[in-house]
Amino acid sequence: MKSIKRLLTIMLSALMMLSFSGCALITIDGEDNGVVSDYQGNGSIGLSVSTQNNPFFVTLVDGAKAKADELGVTLTVVDAGDDVTKQVSDIEDLCSKDISVLIVNPVDSDAVAGAVEAAKAKGVRVIAVDRAVNGVEIDCQIASDNIAGAELATQYIVDKLGEGAKVAELQGTAGASAAIDRGQGFHNIADAKLKVVASQPADFDRTKGMTVMENMLQANGDIKAVFAANDEMALGAMEAISASRKDILVVGFDATDDAISSIKDGKMGATIAQQPDLIGATSVETATRLINGETVEKSIPVEVTLITAENAG
Repeated sequence: MKSIKRLLTIMLSALMMLSFSGCALITIDGEDNGVVSDYQGNGSIGLSVSTQNNPFFVTLVDGAKAKADELGVTLTVVDAGDDVTKQVSDIEDLCSKDISVLIVNPVDSDAVAGAVEAAKAKGVRVIAVDRAVNGVEIDCQIASDNIAGAELATQYIVDKLGEGAKVAELQGTAGASAAIDRGQGFHNIADAKLKVVASQPADFDRTKGMTVMENMLQANGDIKAVFAANDEMALGAMEAISASRKDILVVGFDATDDAISSIKDGKMGATIAQQPDLIGATSVETATRLINGETVEKSIPVEVTLITAENAG
C-alpha cells in the first residue's frame, strides 16, 4: 500500500511540474527552456519541513525563524506531517504565493522531486536541508555529513564491544536521503567489523522504534547493540529493551534533549550531535543571499560529533 501511495505521489508531482511549467516559460530563439529566468518572486521564503513531530526538526524550524526575524525577511513554514502527498501540495501552495526561495526538507527524497522541478520551472530558487532531493539540480544542499556520523556511531559500538558483536539496525524512512546515508555509514563499518543480525525500518518514529525492537528481540535474543538512524527510534528501542531486561548498547543520531538526558543517566550509550538550529539558520541566511542576487555554495556541510557520557555535559 505504501509503495502504491508513493507511486501516485510521484505521478502527481510530475503532473504538477507540467502544470507549473506551462504557465510562464520564457523562450530563447523560439524554444522553451523550462525556466522563468526573470522571475523574482515577492522576496519571501517558504520552508516545507517533513514533520514537527520530531524534536530535531522543531529545533531546525526554530533556528530558521530566529534567523528570519534577525534578517527581517518573511518566512512561511508548512509542516508535511510525514505525508509525501501533503508535502507536494504544500510546495504547490507556497509557489502559488510567489515565494522567491523554497527551502525543502523532504519526507521522501524521490517523491518530492517533481514538485521541486515544478517550483524551479516557475523560477523559484531551491535549497534542500538535511535530506537531498534526488535527481534534481538545486541551488544549495545544507546538511550534516550523515555518512561520517553513522560511521562514528558504528565505530563506537566496535570500540565498546569488539569485532564480531551481534548488532541490529533501526532504519529511517525509506527513500529519505538521511536514512540512506546513515544506513550506508553504518554498513561501511558494520559489514566489516560486526555481525548484523537484523535491519528493519521504523520510520524515524519512537513508537515504531519500540515495536520493531520488540520484534527483533523475539527473533534475535542475543543482540548486543543497536544502531538507530535517529534518537527517536533509539529511545523507542530502549523502552523495548528495558521491558526485556536485557543489557544492550543503544546508539542513536541527532543528539536530541531526551537522548542527551538518557546518556547522562547511563541508559543510552551514545548519539551523533548535529546542529539543527544552525542548519535552519544557515538555510534562511543562504536563501536571503539568493534573493539578493549573490552566488552561494552548492553544498554547505554542517559538522557532526559523537556524544557519550564523557562529553554529554
